[in-house]
Amino acid sequence: MQTERSPAARVGALSISRGAMVLPALAIASLVVGGVVRLANPENPWVWRTWMAVLVAAGVPVVVRTTRGLLKGNFAADVVATLSILGAVGLGQPVAGLVIVLMQTGGEWLEHYAEGRASNAVRALEEAAPRTAHRQRADGQHDDIEVSEIVTGDLLLVRPGEMLPADGVVERGRSHLDVSRLTGEAPPDLVQHGSDVRSGAVNLEGAIVVRATRPASESLYARIVELVRTAQSEKSPIQRLADRYAIWFTPLTIAVCALAWFATHDALRVLAVLVVATPCPLLLATPVAIIGGINRCARHQVIVRSGGALERLASVDTAVFDKTGTLTIGRPEVVAVDALAPWTEATMLRLAASVEIGSGHHLARSTVDAAARRGIALPTPANVVDSPGLGVRGTVDGQDVAVGAAAWLTTLFPEKRQQILAARGAGMRGVVAVDGEIAGAIEYADHAREGLHGFFDRLHRLGLRHLVLLSGDHQANVDTIARAVGIEDARGDLLPQQKVEAVQQLMQAGRRVLMVGDGTNDAPALSAATAGIALAAHGGGIAAEAADAVILCDDLTRVADAIRVGRYAVSIARQSIVVGLGLSGLAMVAASFGYFSPTTGAMLQEAIDVAVILNAVRASSE
Repeated sequence: MQTERSPAARVGALSISRGAMVLPALAIASLVVGGVVRLANPENPWVWRTWMAVLVAAGVPVVVRTTRGLLKGNFAADVVATLSILGAVGLGQPVAGLVIVLMQTGGEWLEHYAEGRASNAVRALEEAAPRTAHRQRADGQHDDIEVSEIVTGDLLLVRPGEMLPADGVVERGRSHLDVSRLTGEAPPDLVQHGSDVRSGAVNLEGAIVVRATRPASESLYARIVELVRTAQSEKSPIQRLADRYAIWFTPLTIAVCALAWFATHDALRVLAVLVVATPCPLLLATPVAIIGGINRCARHQVIVRSGGALERLASVDTAVFDKTGTLTIGRPEVVAVDALAPWTEATMLRLAASVEIGSGHHLARSTVDAAARRGIALPTPANVVDSPGLGVRGTVDGQDVAVGAAAWLTTLFPEKRQQILAARGAGMRGVVAVDGEIAGAIEYADHAREGLHGFFDRLHRLGLRHLVLLSGDHQANVDTIARAVGIEDARGDLLPQQKVEAVQQLMQAGRRVLMVGDGTNDAPALSAATAGIALAAHGGGIAAEAADAVILCDDLTRVADAIRVGRYAVSIARQSIVVGLGLSGLAMVAASFGYFSPTTGAMLQEAIDVAVILNAVRASSE
């Protein structure tokens, strides 16, 4: 799995978790040790002093954090807890104050545990980018330069296996480029003199010379990096579920405290109201339920990055899908064998598959597999010459057989140009020639995954009625897949930025968008959407890093599982909050009438906390 964090990132996450545990551990230790000493010697004055010292030490970070948030306009659930801590210090009630500190900091630790650390998406993209380029001098020699030194008009040598460092036009050479990082499409692009090429594509075969049409900083791959960076920075962080309830509960608490003060002028009674009103159901129930939801998703082989990500998944109402590798299996298969007389389909496929045994091209593998599925025995070819990315030629049963791209076959048999072009037709096809005669063509296509109609029915039942297909593939191919799976809104020929724009348009229309993809070209849209899910069964790469959740197995239906689990976890959290706040409200009324002290109120609040936590734990059950 490529979402594994670096050792430094894991150490950072661990240190944050340990730091978050310091304050709750300090509060627990002081309460336990002080309680034991107090039982042994009730008159020992150092117990009270120690409790007060620990309360001040542990309470100051909470107060400072809440104050900073208020100055920034963040009216959070921590306000009442902070007032309780200040009141406990001012009125000399350290036990009540320490219980509040324990509940407050314990809830924060749970949130740290639930949310984990930030994604390394932009770093992963930047690390994959080329660092140097080979610039051609006037004398034909080459200098290795930093990519940042490329200027418009530079002639750049790109060797096999290297990534293009800048957008440009091919000046010399002929090769195939792996453009899957940019378009998400598996078939490589044939490029030659005059072809436009983009940074981020990988040269597969022969060396080519490219004239840069813009600096590397303005090229497509650099724009993908910036798109991910911008999308992540502009995505509004989800407001804590607790804080949404605090907007009305905190003013209500302050109002009850004010009434209790004006009616009795008893500061301890006001503190008791504050203590029982401390919204620990808000601070504890939410992270417990969210952690349960995250763990439950993991059992379905869906890794959710954070609590906020799970909440976003629970809120979506529109689903946007990439095509290749997401809705389709991502590997072209033989869908038709069009043989011309006197050859039959079986004979032509037998000859073509036999010669393609010696080719490493992905379409050659598909041809051999198709022959095997039909039970066709393949003889051993001789004199095989593989022209990478173009085709393969050899001798099968004494016959000269050539299979490959129409453009390549016209160079072998120029007199057959019209027949070759006629056999090529539309779509992804390889032309077959036997002894110089055109025998027909083999058509390939990527297939939609099985069970998509049932999967989309599940999404509809979950409330996602608007489904969109966005792809870098040609519009005709996109329309074919869209019709097969029942998606009406299908858009093809899209660059990564255009995918982002399409997602943003949906969000601007008020939709909460789920983006599902698996390629580098999907990473910016995954980051820009309300929630993004990456399929990482075949590696995932930057898409897995940019997404809110990652599906580890090659099963698209887990998307519906993640949404269902997220909604269940959020509903349990809300239920726990409502019940907990209701009980706290009743306790506030009792405290305002003086039925218990601040310390007793703190213990009562702990009992309420246990009840809501036990309820929130249900989110992890199947």
